[in-house]
Amino acid sequence: MAFKGVLLDWRGTLVVAPTYRWLEQTALKLLDRDISAESVDAVLARLQGADASEVESSAIDTDAALHRRAYAAWFRAADLDEELAERLYAVESTAALNPFAADVGPLLRTLHAAGVRIGVVSDIHVDLRPVFAQQNNPDGSSWADLVDAWALSYELGVAKPAPAIFAAALNRLGLPAEQVLMVGDRGAWDGAAAELGITTLLLPPLRAADDLRLQRVLDLVMPGASLTNSERSPQPQ
Repeated sequence: MAFKGVLLDWRGTLVVAPTYRWLEQTALKLLDRDISAESVDAVLARLQGADASEVESSAIDTDAALHRRAYAAWFRAADLDEELAERLYAVESTAALNPFAADVGPLLRTLHAAGVRIGVVSDIHVDLRPVFAQQNNPDGSSWADLVDAWALSYELGVAKPAPAIFAAALNRLGLPAEQVLMVGDRGAWDGAAAELGITTLLLPPLRAADDLRLQRVLDLVMPGASLTNSERSPQPQ
């Protein structure tokens, strides 16, 4: 059966996932503080010396307030000053700072033009719609106009790998599992979609915006189509 819908993970799949080192460098730079390797390493060592188990659990993505409390507790345990702690959290929570891969726009437009329904499924504590709305298509519309369904953990109160978040995404797409492809980068989280009968494509985590990997999605959904020319002549199944 042909795929009629595609579910896309966000961080690590569509955008470069932030590392702790990147968070620190960005926050320190915004505070006009020393961003030398020694300074960044010193902050990183304090964070690594504090218990981060709660922060690393997807459970905190089910509630925005819980997410903030968990990070605040971690920063206190690491003995970070309040100004740095606040800026670190602001950077972590600003979706627009995470660069999209260069092939995201072409993929969204190609799928949309072919009538393939698109959903975004993410363990996240902030709304992703605005950052998609900030990205423009050649016709003046935005990427947000191309997304048919949003399954965001903080809105649903459930996070990957719980089957409920994928079930919610299917329901919002209005498609059965066998007609949908899930695309992600983490087996233990995104791979859980397979438990519901959703074919799942796991890509290597996105490391840089120019790391082009999304052609592999078209290879499954629209065999023979190419992101280099499909926007001019989409080839739906």
